[in-house]
Amino acid sequence: MKIIINLIILLQLMFFSVATADEVYTSGKEIFLNNGTCASCHSLKDAGTNANIGPNLNEVRPNIMRVIAAVTNGIGVMPAYQGELSPEEIEAVAHYVSVSSE
Repeated sequence: MKIIINLIILLQLMFFSVATADEVYTSGKEIFLNNGTCASCHSLKDAGTNANIGPNLNEVRPNIMRVIAAVTNGIGVMPAYQGELSPEEIEAVAHYVSVSSE
């Protein structure tokens, strides 16, 4: 059920968002670097991070839906950020990670 809700949110953001892809990417990068603990746990070349607590995102290269699910619900020792980040912030960081890790 959570996957369906996440998919609906993603589709709404894709079709009804006024932000351009570049704005979403920039916002996602800022969230990755400054909100939560993304940069302190994950390596991501574009962000200039070399942490090794969580998976190396350059190696995993997760797609946007995988990042949305992990950030929203948590996974393993990673906590859920639903309620701490808005759906738009989660989508932005997911967009950033999925694009920059390719």
